[in-house]
Amino acid sequence: MPLHFNTEIIDEFRTHAGRLGGPFEGWVLLLLTTTGARSGNPHTTPLGFVRDGDPDGPDGERLLVVGSAGGSHRHPDWYRNLLANPRVTVEIPDADAPGGIDTWQGTAVAATGPERDALFAKVVAAAPGYADYQQATDRILPVVALYRDPVSSFTPPTRLDALADELVAIHDWLRGELTALRAGIGARTADAPGLTVRLRRHCLTFCSALAVHHGGEDAGLFPYLAREYPEKAGALDRLAAEHATVARALDELQTLLARLDEADPAALRGEFDRLAKELEEHFAYEEEQVLPLLREWT
Repeated sequence: MPLHFNTEIIDEFRTHAGRLGGPFEGWVLLLLTTTGARSGNPHTTPLGFVRDGDPDGPDGERLLVVGSAGGSHRHPDWYRNLLANPRVTVEIPDADAPGGIDTWQGTAVAATGPERDALFAKVVAAAPGYADYQQATDRILPVVALYRDPVSSFTPPTRLDALADELVAIHDWLRGELTALRAGIGARTADAPGLTVRLRRHCLTFCSALAVHHGGEDAGLFPYLAREYPEKAGALDRLAAEHATVARALDELQTLLARLDEADPAALRGEFDRLAKELEEHFAYEEEQVLPLLREWT
């Protein structure tokens, strides 16, 4: 859709709690905000969607959106954006939410191979018009699953000794996630239905969480400690350098994820083994150097 037309729909959506008039009267859309692959700026797009999954099941409910672009021969910008950064914000009508709109952050996972075909069939069953869009182009219309982030009970600590406890908890959670991911790669050989897309989602969520954690340390915690403990400058510089090393490893890992269906399981497992070793060494050194400093500030 033209940019000005999208803007009108977005304004109407937010003004009237998701209720639209004109040619979209009666439609139920969502707003998807992605981060520009080149600009880094937020971009919001109105999209149709189909609900899938069980809200009470182990994977919860997900929303399916299709990069149809009206059947054009070019992928829409929002799809290219989320391939570069899978973190998204979703706004969806909900009478029980404040203002009638439920807004949440989540992870977008592009389905591939047989999983994509199965999900596209679900979408077409609910909204047959997407089949016409597919017939209009040789481009395979991408299907993307949107997963809501789990609700967090974390309250920012008011004391640095509490922050020390939180740091350990975050490291332990990341260690557990990495262990689960490595196990998931081994389970791929069982070729369980939907396993590939769940593994990709799990990987992207882990990578995003780790990047946010390290970004917060680089922007806030480490500069503060450097001011308070100038004698620790060398250790803090090493930790920041290790963040850059981990970021490169995550980039390589996500490159493998982009071709997860044809990736060699042994190569993928090797990437995880290398990343796990680097992370454990990093976590151990950070806990050795940083936790005593935080414990002092009770």
